Amino acid sequence: MGTWAVDAFGNDYAQDWADDLHETNNLDAVEDTLNTVLESGDYLEAPFAAEALVAIEVLARLQGKGGPRTEDSASLDEWVDARKAKAKPRTDLAQKAVRALERILSPESELRQLWEESEHYNDWLAAVEDLRARL
Repeated sequence: MGTWAVDAFGNDYAQDWADDLHETNNLDAVEDTLNTVLESGDYLEAPFAAEALVAIEVLARLQGKGGPRTEDSASLDEWVDARKAKAKPRTDLAQKAVRALERILSPESELRQLWEESEHYNDWLAAVEDLRARL
């Protein structure tokens, strides 16, 4: 996985997921992504976790609790801006997002393990905790 930042948008999986989001007009992709994380077996693979972080950013941004807008978040921000007035996240999606974050932060998460092996683990963990607080 090409990774260049600790936030949810700083990797290839996140960018591809955000690009695919433009093919939808609803939150089905967000829900499907969260379901994948929640229904994966005992071990959560990194690509699914990385995509889920971006899906959770969609929910936070739709609630007006988005993180910094950057060049990396531009595609997703454009999608959210076009739908913000109409698309309100359902309560069950926010609950799924909280459970997905717990899985992403668990010892059985490949993404967490990869970050633990890097010198930027604390920065990544802080970024995920910030997302959880904004949700």
